Amino acid sequence: MIHRKTLVLGASTDPNRYSHLAAMRLSHSGHAIINVGLGAGNIAGVEIEMPETVHPDIHTVTLYVGPSKQPPLYDYIIRTNPQRIIFNPGTENEELERLAGAHGIATERACTLVLLSLGLF
Repeated sequence: MIHRKTLVLGASTDPNRYSHLAAMRLSHSGHAIINVGLGAGNIAGVEIEMPETVHPDIHTVTLYVGPSKQPPLYDYIIRTNPQRIIFNPGTENEELERLAGAHGIATERACTLVLLSLGLF
């Protein structure tokens, strides 16, 4: 399995949130994670950061922020320059998909948890 440095955008300490489950499963699968969200705390021993610091070498941004709250994050996502963005269910956004494509970033409408469970992440 290839381990990919993944930014979980919309990370939450609430264990019932899909972003939390994804961060835990990514970490347990050996992927380096960066948790980015608005709340304080940590997931899988990794602190949740505000969307300010741009980390190098991010392979994937897995998105857990609804479309109506995404526009202020466009610049941050593009500056992160990932190889791909996964739009998890409920986060689909054609505007951000077009913007990403214009910057050479692949997009995928998929569920990170399903991809991990099938070994397709």
